[in-house]
Order: sequence, then structure tokens, then C-alpha cells
Amino acid sequence: MTQEHATPGAPQVTVRGEGRLEVDPEFARIWVTVSARGTDRSATLAELTRRNAQVLDLVKAQGETVEKLETGRFSISPELGRRGRGERVHAFVGRVRMTAELTDFTVLGELVTRLADLEMTGVDGPWWELRPDSPAYAEARRLAVTEAVQRARAYAEALGTSLASLLELSDAGLAGPGLSQLPPVFAAAPVGFATERAGEAPPLDLEPQRQTVTAEVVARFTMVPPAL
Repeated sequence: MTQEHATPGAPQVTVRGEGRLEVDPEFARIWVTVSARGTDRSATLAELTRRNAQVLDLVKAQGETVEKLETGRFSISPELGRRGRGERVHAFVGRVRMTAELTDFTVLGELVTRLADLEMTGVDGPWWELRPDSPAYAEARRLAVTEAVQRARAYAEALGTSLASLLELSDAGLAGPGLSQLPPVFAAAPVGFATERAGEAPPLDLEPQRQTVTAEVVARFTMVPPAL
């Protein structure tokens, strides 16, 4: 599509609009790592399998609040002795990593404490997030377009005229010829923490981190020719 050029009979104004809002997260993600270590490979694998099943049962017991539960990396490897020559195996170390996503943050606090209390189990997280189709993104876009129109209208009014038509509207990162390239449209900063074995510790009181959502657009309008 060819770029339309401004003329005295059809002056143009190009503006940027930004929408920004803070919203509560929609779900939280945690990583759970289960480990086992022993001098016998089969016994170590059996113990790792038992602990893995214990974690899976505990997470699944939370019901519908768990939206996703996936097993990621699995490994079991020999650990060689520090002294002596040759391939003398000192122990075997096994690990399984799982990812869980939850929507009930009260349940989340109870779950991470119970998981951290399990033997040879580590918990990382939570990472607070929004779903890709969250209404917050559409609202941020709407705010960005509204600001772009208001800004263009203010420029036109400063010239004693008004906007005539919209020529182009694009995400800031997709600006066309002659328009500046701007930062990505959306940004949301996650937060994380790590917890170790907690003993009989009470459930963690987790405060969800509000998510900052931003959208930027570039808009180009024609104006009614002003009487300068």
C-alpha cells in the first residue's frame, strides 16, 4: 500500500497513543523439583518415583483450582567420586521437574508450604501472569486509541480546525514508513521467590503482584485545511 503524502489541501497529523493500566493477575505458576540420591540406581529411581507421585497427588488434590499440571525435565545420572581413578560411581542423583498453574491464590499459599515440607522437594515461584486472551489487553488497546484520537484532536484544535479522516492506525511496533519504531506493545513484569523445606510452617500469605499492561499505537489523520 502506498504512503499517502500530506498536501496543503489535505494536511496530516501523526500521533502516538498509549494505554496503561494495572490489574490483578489471573493465575500463578510454580515450579516443583523433586530429587532423590542414593548409592543404588534402582533404589534411587524407585524413591524418585515415589516422591514424584506424592507431589502429583498433592497438587491434583487441589481440584479445579489447578488449571495445568505438566511434567518437564527428568534426569538420573551417576555422581563420580572425587578421589581415585576410573569410573568409580559414588552415588546416583535423580530429578523430576513439574510446572503447575493455579487460579486460587489462597490455595496456592497452602500448597507451596505443603510442597516445600516434602522431603527433597524444592519450590520456585510464583510467577503471576495474565492469560493471552485477558480482557486487560483489549482495554489497554482501547485506552491507547482513545488517547491517540484526543491528542490528534488537540493538535487540530490548536490550528483552529478539526480532524477529517483516519488514514492509518497501527501497533507502535508495526509502524509503517516514515513512522518511528517504538517499544513492544505489551509488557508485564513477573516476580518470583524460592522456598525450601518449611517443616511445620503455617501456610504462606502470598500477595499477588498486580500486572502492568501497556499498549501503544500510532495513528495518522487528515485535517480540514486550517485558515492560517
